[in-house]
Amino acid sequence: MLGDEGKASVFADPELVQSETCVDEGRIVGRDDQLESVVSCLKPALQGRNPANMLLHGPAGTGKSLLIRAVAQQIGKLCQLKGERFEIVSTNCRSINTLDQAVYELVRTAAEDCDTEIGVPEIGVSTRQKYRRLYELIENYYDTVIFVLDEIDLLVGQQANDGPAYSKILRELSRAGSTGEIEGHASVAALTRDPSFIENLDGRTESTFDPRDIPFPDYDDAQLREILEKRRDAFRRDALEDGIIPLIAALAAQSSGSARTAINLFRSGGDLADKWNEKTVTKNHVRESWETLDKEGSLKIIEELSIQKKASLYATASIACHSPCSRATAPSPIGFKLYQWVAGQLDVDQMTRETYVKYMKKMSSYGLVSSSRKSRGRGGGVYMEFSFSEDPKAIVDRIVDGSRIRSIAEQEQHLQKTISTLLDKFHE
Repeated sequence: MLGDEGKASVFADPELVQSETCVDEGRIVGRDDQLESVVSCLKPALQGRNPANMLLHGPAGTGKSLLIRAVAQQIGKLCQLKGERFEIVSTNCRSINTLDQAVYELVRTAAEDCDTEIGVPEIGVSTRQKYRRLYELIENYYDTVIFVLDEIDLLVGQQANDGPAYSKILRELSRAGSTGEIEGHASVAALTRDPSFIENLDGRTESTFDPRDIPFPDYDDAQLREILEKRRDAFRRDALEDGIIPLIAALAAQSSGSARTAINLFRSGGDLADKWNEKTVTKNHVRESWETLDKEGSLKIIEELSIQKKASLYATASIACHSPCSRATAPSPIGFKLYQWVAGQLDVDQMTRETYVKYMKKMSSYGLVSSSRKSRGRGGGVYMEFSFSEDPKAIVDRIVDGSRIRSIAEQEQHLQKTISTLLDKFHE
């Protein structure tokens, strides 16, 4: 295989080291329980029955989207042999601001899959008309459909009195079959890193959605090795230096436990070898790529956090920016109090102190912060202190960029006064 400018490439099949490539079940590693659960939920489609609703939850890069697509692909092939039309219609809610946009994206996805006209404009018609067009497409082209809503917890919408947008879309889609909107079968798979969003569903949505709970934990070092071994054929034979796969697995396991991180690093090492016109991917290529990906990846992680985690991190990093210590640190009691203020400004439910600390400790697995226990002396109790190895201002700026938290950052004078008051009281 030739790379850029006709040079020989280390790759044989580079698609296999694209993290979003849909692979067959034989390449899925460390997810036997999850695979069994998803198969169990989708298998009723083969008997002409309604598949179960699902809630797939776990950190980024733990195989949620990959697994459901791989299983759906196999179920679809089996249905096709029986003359049945089975498909998934999906959207990622990360960059969608309203319920109306989410429904339009589902219509657009379904229309593209069916190679037909979208049939409704993006603006100028009601959300109900978009639902009708979506159901019309499902009715005309499918016997069974799975609506996959990735990063569902980010679809908050305008927070009207009738609840968040994700509650409304889950209620609507999960009852589409029972209300006669479509005559075929339909179910919903909600994918999220933060399953606590389900606590905000209204009673009607809870009763109609009622999903099968399927957790996806972080991958460990051994599982990441196996994942990479199953994609070794992305490279030419003898193009990988000995020890490359264990090195990549160790780096990814220590930083995030994410298969996406490991696969991206695998690919980046190969890209660097091609760039330097070398025939073998070496550990030096991997380490060089890791330095770049580590810096970019930590900031990208921030973009993908739920609003509650962003609020927690923003409050903590803001405290660290004003820390009187030489190190950029933030005591958890102050961080929690500022988080409460931030949550109030955003009009989102306030978490408990325990949940705030749990979220911040989780940030250490992303490499964003580190934590340690501190004492306030006799009778003063203990608390967690969070420290930042990188400039906390860079983290604050990344959270603010394109986020609902921008409105808080614009109150800079008030924010600084609030932080100063909290720090003064804490250090009295």
